Amino acid sequence: MKILTTIIAVILLTFAAKAQTTRAAKAQFSIGIDAGIATAGIKETNSVMLGVSLQAGIPIAKELQFTIGTGFQNYFGKSLALNLQDAPSSYKTPSVQIVPLKAGLKYFLEPNFYIQGEAGAAFLLNKSAFSGDKSVAFTYAPQIGVLCPVNTNGNFIDIGIRYEATRKFNADYENSRVSLVGLRVAYGF
Repeated sequence: MKILTTIIAVILLTFAAKAQTTRAAKAQFSIGIDAGIATAGIKETNSVMLGVSLQAGIPIAKELQFTIGTGFQNYFGKSLALNLQDAPSSYKTPSVQIVPLKAGLKYFLEPNFYIQGEAGAAFLLNKSAFSGDKSVAFTYAPQIGVLCPVNTNGNFIDIGIRYEATRKFNADYENSRVSLVGLRVAYGF
């Protein structure tokens, strides 16, 4: 996992070094595809996450943006082996479906290289299938990324790596804490 993170960080820094200035004094919007690997409690029952996201960035200073974002995340269930004495079998765990709503700050260290922190609420869409006793949990997501210009109109590709986590959706169930290490690739304008 450390090797993968290092490789991705080198790729992002390479893009940042070669990119032209994209950060603008106007609001920026992006729509993206998200993918990630489940970590912490949920990794026992769910494997990968695929989703979509929308994000807006509103400038509040030269290198600083206020961000707000939402999306849809689906954590695919795993097939778990059941070791019954007479009849070994397997059980497919349900997918976990979440709609996060987050706000935060994006700070540009270089014209196209940024660090971002967001926090908000994660809404669990399939509470009964997940054995949750709550349908909303606190979520947070630190991220690093790079904006790669695609034309002179200010459009860009936003590539970011993040860790995202929630509090437990069920106080008695450790696996109800949802978290991931993920990648977001978005088209921005």
